[in-house]
Amino acid sequence: MRIKITIAEVTVFAELNESKTSRLIISRLPLESKAELWGQEVYCYITPRAGLEKEYTRDVMEVGDVAYWPKGPCFCLFFGLTPNSRGGKIMPASSVTFLGRIVGDPLILKKVKEGDILRMEHA
Repeated sequence: MRIKITIAEVTVFAELNESKTSRLIISRLPLESKAELWGQEVYCYITPRAGLEKEYTRDVMEVGDVAYWPKGPCFCLFFGLTPNSRGGKIMPASSVTFLGRIVGDPLILKKVKEGDILRMEHA
């Protein structure tokens, strides 16, 4: 399941897995929210609410990972270390549901500014 994510002048595509949370988010597209930055993570608050999915729960991420943080609830895009990272490992604020991966170079997200409008839609 592929989605298109546009943040100001930056566009990336993400390939999402078959998790319940991925399907829930896709069912609500298009979504718009304000982009926030936390270290090298872009996130935005979204209205679909879901709990952690045991099969997809992660505490350590990789560059290019896409996740859902239920405590926000937030949609998260990881392109490097966060303030929570330790020992060079990319760590979210707390456990997240892994949703998939960015297709292409996630480092383009370095161009995103706090407050930019993030839009998710079907690809």
